[in-house]
Amino acid sequence: MPDRAPQPVDRQLPTDEARDLISLVRDIAQREIAPKAAEEEDAGRFPREVFTLLSESGLLGLPYDSEYGGGDQPYEVYLQVLEEFAAARLTVGLGVSVHTLASYALAAYGTKQQQVEHLPAMLGGGLLGAYCLSEPASGSDAASLRTKAVRDGDEWVITGTKAWITHGGIADFYTVMARTGEDGPRGITAFLVPGDAEGLSAAAPEKKMGMKGSPTAQVHLDGVRVPDERRIGDEGQGFAIALSALDSGRLGIAACAIGVAQAALDEAVTYATERRQFGKPIADFQGLRFMLADMATQIEAGRALYLAAARLRDAGRPFAKQAAMAKLHCTDTAMKVTTDAVQILGGYGYTADFPAERYMREAKVLQIVEGTNQIQRMVIARHLAGPEGR
Repeated sequence: MPDRAPQPVDRQLPTDEARDLISLVRDIAQREIAPKAAEEEDAGRFPREVFTLLSESGLLGLPYDSEYGGGDQPYEVYLQVLEEFAAARLTVGLGVSVHTLASYALAAYGTKQQQVEHLPAMLGGGLLGAYCLSEPASGSDAASLRTKAVRDGDEWVITGTKAWITHGGIADFYTVMARTGEDGPRGITAFLVPGDAEGLSAAAPEKKMGMKGSPTAQVHLDGVRVPDERRIGDEGQGFAIALSALDSGRLGIAACAIGVAQAALDEAVTYATERRQFGKPIADFQGLRFMLADMATQIEAGRALYLAAARLRDAGRPFAKQAAMAKLHCTDTAMKVTTDAVQILGGYGYTADFPAERYMREAKVLQIVEGTNQIQRMVIARHLAGPEGR
């Protein structure tokens, strides 16, 4: 490696425990995740054994209460863990983020009895979760979802199809939003559905341009029965729960995006300092140096933005606008930085022999998931100017 090879991100962490945690995460990422990332992504292989290891290591429930198997970590620490995992392999970073999202409803809105019964297995028992809000005809307009839950005595019978579900078909539990009442957001309720429930099935995974190792699939619920004890929150509260979960989930996507962007920058710096043209490293040419400088600056700005939003969340202050800003900026940054990394590597950047092209393909989906960046702009504008059509 050249003397100017990239170094690990110099993180501002609040405690010695957090610094030890990041060291553990980096060790797992470098030893268990990064070496197999390219091969397994190309083969479309989901690394379930990695998630089992993360669960055993206490890394699947970091922002949740230790009483239930969580890690008691503030969001500003948890997000930096996500960034490290995403830099090694986005399938893992995004998978941890989605699992955290799927666990949120029960952790934040469940009864004490529900939390005692289910959370320990969800957070540290080797289980993997999925979050089910979107449907084939209900994406950005999530409040128009049609999946129905009809009460039958002490049970609910759920029927419908969910779409674009990360971990669809392999999850051990699904947090499902279903319509129990009137049209619109007030008629939606949240349920915790076991992955092996009778009547629950998944379609074949979608064929995607990136993140091929992370299964994304439609999930079909054909008369799935769940007891009322698995209803989360009040009837009609599901959409509010879903939006609250997404505010936090968007910060996870922002952190993952910065992880991918950082990995692309590191690859570009390494290549530029090793590759020689006209008798000197191409990193000595001003045009390329300015590209690297801009990439690094955009990444640092994105990291600062998602951490500022996380600190608001940790302090119990409103953070929805800042979460939307972080998701918007960080994912746009990831797309720009990964594209520039491909350019810096030239023809090699366009080949699968180097990871830059994979980072570029993976970055694109981050501008779409958990609210497209057009939706983020709508959210931000509403905070600034109020609702549309007043």
